[in-house]
Amino acid sequence: MKVNDPFAAYGIQHLSPSSCNLFEAQPAAFVLQKCMKKGGEVGAAAHRGTAVELGVVHGLTTGAHEQECMQIASKEFWRLTALSGDPRREKEETSVPDMVRMGLAELRGYGKPTSTQGRVEYKVDDLAVPLIGYYDVEWSDKNILVDIKTTHALPSKISNKHARQVALYCAARGGDVDGRLTYITSKKAATYRLENIPDHVKSLERIALTIQNFLSISSDPYELAKYCVPDRDSFYFNDGEMKQAAWDLWGI
Repeated sequence: MKVNDPFAAYGIQHLSPSSCNLFEAQPAAFVLQKCMKKGGEVGAAAHRGTAVELGVVHGLTTGAHEQECMQIASKEFWRLTALSGDPRREKEETSVPDMVRMGLAELRGYGKPTSTQGRVEYKVDDLAVPLIGYYDVEWSDKNILVDIKTTHALPSKISNKHARQVALYCAARGGDVDGRLTYITSKKAATYRLENIPDHVKSLERIALTIQNFLSISSDPYELAKYCVPDRDSFYFNDGEMKQAAWDLWGI
């Protein structure tokens, strides 16, 4: 039976773990970004993660010396932030090389990956659009899939948001994959194995279906805005356009 598709009115063709996490944390930010197409510009911290991942993956796939990998990452960071006005850019820049070094030290022992940046698609019963994501590194010969996260404070366990993300990748790959999260700081790194994958997948499915129910309320984003309020102190509103749009719409 064909499921009614309220996503079509907003030009949303799929959901991702990040969009589900956005809705869970800040429905108002979801309305602005996904329904009204406002804001969504990422800051220096996100570009740091992209640059570090590029450097680490380069080293894992080519066996290049860490200095080459660090240089590649630093160049990518500057390319991504060339027009950025984020005041944290300088701090993030200085952390990139050391994070690459820590990431390589943590992951080189796995050997050369069989794939990187792999696309996965997962379909949920009664959900009109698929869930799509991209994992960072996979060693299919070892049945291991790893997602890389950079941070300034090393967590002691996997966060729920990250757990749902990796659980999706594992479920889309058949469910029996050994999913792991590697957290990297400029001083150390740690890899945690994801447990209870089916439970995390169910949580992601529940959020996705809730988004569908929410969008079913109306095809008018201004109507949806009546059912939520923004927390403009949330990092989801660090983008200046988002912060201003929230003020213009909600007066908060």
